[in-house]
Amino acid sequence: MPGFFKSLLPKRFRRESVIIPVVRLQGAIMSGGSAFRPMLNLAAVAPALERAFSIKSAPAVAISINSPGGSPVQSRLIYKRIRDLAEEKKKRVLVFVEDVAASGGYMIALAGDEIIADPTSIVGSIGVVSGGFGFPEMLKKIGVERRVYTSGENKVILDPFQPEKEGDIAYLHGLQRDIHETFIAMVKARRGNLLKDEPELFSGLFWTGTRGRELGLVDGLGDMRGEVRRRYGDNAELKLISSARGLFGRRQPGAEASLPALASGAVAGLAELAEEKALWSRYGL
Repeated sequence: MPGFFKSLLPKRFRRESVIIPVVRLQGAIMSGGSAFRPMLNLAAVAPALERAFSIKSAPAVAISINSPGGSPVQSRLIYKRIRDLAEEKKKRVLVFVEDVAASGGYMIALAGDEIIADPTSIVGSIGVVSGGFGFPEMLKKIGVERRVYTSGENKVILDPFQPEKEGDIAYLHGLQRDIHETFIAMVKARRGNLLKDEPELFSGLFWTGTRGRELGLVDGLGDMRGEVRRRYGDNAELKLISSARGLFGRRQPGAEASLPALASGAVAGLAELAEEKALWSRYGL
């Protein structure tokens, strides 16, 4: 029965249902993005999260995650926004893992008071990875001389057009260790004594949802609809909360676009697509 007509009935005749707002977090986690390739980041998901947690009658917010990871900064920002809203609005957070919640995707999943995964999903990958390409030999073959002028000896660290330097690699490893330690601390703080004594737990390996439950990375196995009805009754209703979308499926401040801008966006979109594909393929997806 539509909400308006239902409200006209005397309260004793109404069949009340529990509303559980649902926010879907899907895709690679990257700042920016384009009209052609919208990305998962705080700016993109914050409006939907705010609306979901603002539904006063809802006892919990369900968050569906399907992400291979990406930016550790954006992952932690999304995690923190979920936890801040949960504490502010006094809501329980139920996280549901679909195909994969790995690396940054799993970092976001830690925001859940409980994590429920499909038995065949992928979870974990608690580590840090950086990737790129090197082109110094290509420049020689095509007869191109690279000229870079800097003030500061480390401004071209890890330049892909120069040979790798041991000092640059050591510096990058140091940054990765710092981020990895932050990630590990988050897992331990949120999962506590649930974690099993597994030597490879923080090595970057990933597991199925079934194995993840044995290791303490998730709390249970199941699906959103079944789990919500089990907890809140057969009358429980899932209400999808989504961000307003503009041209090409992305939130936009306006509708202005020119042909050069669209062409530029297409090129950027191809690069983003390649990076996103690499993240998914690491988990066989």
